Amino acid sequence: MITSTVENYLKRIYLEQQTDPAALVPMGKLAAVMQVVPGTATAMVKTLADSGLLEYEPRGGIRLTPGGEQLALHVLRRHRIIELFLVETLGLDWSEVHEEAETLEHAVSDKVLERMDRLLKHPRFDPHGDPIPPAKGRMPTDTLIPLTSLQPGQRADIARVSDQDPAFLQFIDRSGLTPGTTIQLQAHDPQADAYVLKILPKGRVSLGSTAACKILVREA
Repeated sequence: MITSTVENYLKRIYLEQQTDPAALVPMGKLAAVMQVVPGTATAMVKTLADSGLLEYEPRGGIRLTPGGEQLALHVLRRHRIIELFLVETLGLDWSEVHEEAETLEHAVSDKVLERMDRLLKHPRFDPHGDPIPPAKGRMPTDTLIPLTSLQPGQRADIARVSDQDPAFLQFIDRSGLTPGTTIQLQAHDPQADAYVLKILPKGRVSLGSTAACKILVREA
């Protein structure tokens, strides 16, 4: 039986794999992101490996099998459709839907989820710009770069906000840097740790590198 704990592990392992698809996810990293002691993470990993959902190398790390990845994407699809439904249909703020979706993703049925998807007209992205996995097939690929990679004068469209901490999302909202916004990097001052952005067609904001690296853009 696939429990909510199993789903959480699979989803988190999948997300960690995306940071470096060619590498194994270290056990220490998994325990840290799951907020459990290493022994607890190891016990769950062995169970998932025995179920054929991941490959485990004791001194190397872990990687999802195709079956494990499919289940992880199914959970991720539920999570991101629910987030968008909570924003678009129920009117919740985008800064508060992540935690709500963390709970609801384990409870909503596939039938209800597909009704939500249809009501939302089969969206491709959640409120934070994260891609919604399709019901069938693989996750679509998209080439995004961190805002910090832009050169002065370069334009880009904000595509994704990687940090879903409520306070950070509220800051991004106040600053006018939500997904879909077109920006132009006017200046980068390494000494002041500042990225000065022009928000098109009008507006201006300055960010430090810690905030700027959490904003992913698509070159315009």
